[in-house]
This record gives sequence, C-alpha cells and structure tokens, in this order.
Amino acid sequence: MTAPTLKYRFLLINAFSLAPGNDFQMRSFTGPKETQLYNYQDVKPFLEGIEWDLHPGAPTTHGNFPVTTREAFMSVGNNRLPLVREACQSGKYNAIVLLGGGDPGYLEAREIGHQHRIPVTACAHSQMHTAGLLGNKFSIVDIAETHNMQMYHLVLQYRMTERCASIRNVNFPLPGPGHANERPIQVERDRTVQSGTSDMLDAAVQESIAAIEEDGAEVIVLGCSAAYWLQPFLQKRLREIGWDVPVLEGFRCALSVAKTLVDLGVDASGLAYPPEHPAKWRRKKVF
Repeated sequence: MTAPTLKYRFLLINAFSLAPGNDFQMRSFTGPKETQLYNYQDVKPFLEGIEWDLHPGAPTTHGNFPVTTREAFMSVGNNRLPLVREACQSGKYNAIVLLGGGDPGYLEAREIGHQHRIPVTACAHSQMHTAGLLGNKFSIVDIAETHNMQMYHLVLQYRMTERCASIRNVNFPLPGPGHANERPIQVERDRTVQSGTSDMLDAAVQESIAAIEEDGAEVIVLGCSAAYWLQPFLQKRLREIGWDVPVLEGFRCALSVAKTLVDLGVDASGLAYPPEHPAKWRRKKVF
C-alpha cells in the first residue's frame, strides 16, 4: 500500500551552492536535505504535514563565495530560474519556496510559477507582508552594508516604504575574498547556543531596541538568512527587557505563506504576471 499524498508538496530551493573546497562555506551543499537547510531544528515544526524536497541551489557563477552585492544577487537569481521552471513542469509540487534573505530571482520565479498555476514564495517578501499583519511598521535587522542595500532595494520594489521604519545594521559581514572574516557568523551562533549570548546577538538586541525607540518599529524582521538563527534568542531577549514585539524570520514565513496560498487555491495575479498574449489586456496602468 502506498502512502497517501500530502496536501502540501513543496520544493525548497536554496539561493546557491558553492563548489567544494572553498573557504567561505556556511552550510552543507550535499548530503541529507535536513543538513542543507539553515537552522533545521527551528524550522522542523513548520515542515510537519509537508511533503518536501530541497534543492541545494544552482552552482554560483559570480564567484565561489556567498552573495552580498547586487551583481551577485542578479547572478544567483538568474541561475535558479531554470530550477523553478523544471520543478513547475515536473508536476510534483504545488508550491515553490525560495530560500535566502535577499529574494534573488523571486519576481521572475513568480512569473514562471503563474504559468503553471503554482504559487512561489520568498523570505523577505513573506516576512514584510506578515509583519503588516502584526503591526503598523517593521524594521529590518540585517548583517552588513552591502546586504543592507539589497534589503533597501526590496523595500522599494515591494512598495513597503510606508511600512518599513528602518534597516538596522549589526555589521557581521558574510565571508568573502579580500577581507578577513574576523567575526564569523557561525562562531557567533555556536556561542549563543552554548552560552545564551554573543556579540552578534547583543548587537541585534541593541539595534532592535533602537528601531523600536527611535524609528517606531512594532515588528522586527531579520534580513540575511545567515542571521535567521537569531530569531528565538532575539525574541527572548526583547521580551525579557519588556518589549512585546514579534521577531520574524524568513523560512517560517515563506513556508506559512505558501501553505496559505495552497489552502486558498490561488497563485500570483495574471494581471501582475501576464502571458505574452493575454486573453484580456488593459489600455492603461496607473500607480
């Protein structure tokens, strides 16, 4: 007897994979799918009831290091579009979840998904919209200057300028060529897990408080997926201080939004993502 097909059949696609032997690896790109998913133990409860596969991400073409610049985001976004198309054409999945804090290739992937009536979600987009359900304004706590500007670009692109109070920078850059990785994020994560504190967590707490007190934020959103591990620790610290403010991270938001869209039986609007020859067309687009 075959096992029943679950209601949710998702493909999770990592933003990229690095070639073996590089000096900048922050997660596994091979092996069991659970080992290739950042913070799997935190995300695991949100995967219950989902039949899911994970793609490690297309090999990078911008260089053998993580993504921070706009050039790199465009490169990895373009590289994973064929993965989205192949997944949609396979008939195996009823939603695609794009992993990675900077949403590379997301809008283009949604266009592909709509051609197959399959919803596509991404981390920053899902966080920002979820934040809008929880408070009037949100602030993004992010890792470094170049990544901040990708998040800034997404705030503009997603028309969230009236909702986003600020982008706050803890200055823990991703590893890459040309600069010393003096404060590795993985080390900060391990310190926090072992002792409950670290410099990166302290910086995130400080910037979150500033976002609340100075910028008017009522919800905190985490920027880079390499910092999503902060969520439970940052939430706990803020509540201990007395700030009753939700802290969001992208994987759980993107999974939850994907489930909601499957439940509703909808995907992206055909007016936002029209085919080359739509059955109906509009004479005028207004803002």
